[in-house]
Amino acid sequence: MEILLQLVYSGIALGMIYAVIAFGYQLTFQTSDTLNFGQGDALMLGAMVGLTLVNKGMNYWVMLPVVIVFGLVQGSVVERIGVAPAIKIKSEFGWIMSTIALGIIFKNVAENIWGRDDLKFPSPLPESPMKFLGANVLPMEILVVIGAVLMMLGVEFFNRKTIYGKAVVATFNDRDAAKLMGINTGLVITFSYALSSATAAFAGALIAPLTLTGATMGAVLGLKAFAVAIIGGLTSGLGIIVGGIILGVAETTTGFYLSTGYKDVPGLVLLLLVLAFKPSGLFGKTAIKKV
Repeated sequence: MEILLQLVYSGIALGMIYAVIAFGYQLTFQTSDTLNFGQGDALMLGAMVGLTLVNKGMNYWVMLPVVIVFGLVQGSVVERIGVAPAIKIKSEFGWIMSTIALGIIFKNVAENIWGRDDLKFPSPLPESPMKFLGANVLPMEILVVIGAVLMMLGVEFFNRKTIYGKAVVATFNDRDAAKLMGINTGLVITFSYALSSATAAFAGALIAPLTLTGATMGAVLGLKAFAVAIIGGLTSGLGIIVGGIILGVAETTTGFYLSTGYKDVPGLVLLLLVLAFKPSGLFGKTAIKKV
């Protein structure tokens, strides 16, 4: 029972990281019906920039907001260069190839700056486990869960309680109507990409002390986060959290009780089942559009 609890704790921490990245997919999908397939690379860049700052003597807690600002800038560049032109000419697939291409470019740049070897990110918290409800849990895993929840709550508060957030919601509900109301929807879409990459960069700085940091760390995380977004539903914040936890716990328990070689299987099977029987996701709503 203790081992199972420990696996569940680790799975929740991993799942919340997936959820934060998937939350970024949701942000861009809601405003522009597009996805940033370079989300994993935004996470990697956040971790690498954070590692550089910490190694130069910056306090970990001071580094976090700096990484978030870096993510905002990086996401804005992705939208301006890769997405806005495709939206302008109404290219159905242009933004897909553009975001993938930019992700590859960022990965290559990272390899040239930091090298191809995985690096150790110093933990800001003690690395010895602590007892919680009868099982061991790392302090950093608790920080990951708390940080992920606070980030998503902060974005939700922004969307619901601020005038700029309401502009984002209006763009999501009806982009043409939002334009008629005087909302600069192009700027809103840019902001959604900036916020999307900021959440990914923040996630990278959070998870880095729990794993090795390198130029390739974002590829698998970004792909699994996309699976979480599809499983939970691209229109549901709650669904993304639940989907992340399901996938995280499924991976840790499968890796322990069966084999690490099979830890990716349950999530992929669940993804296939959701696509087959509920394509909008477990908590997503099917949109009805007039054509």
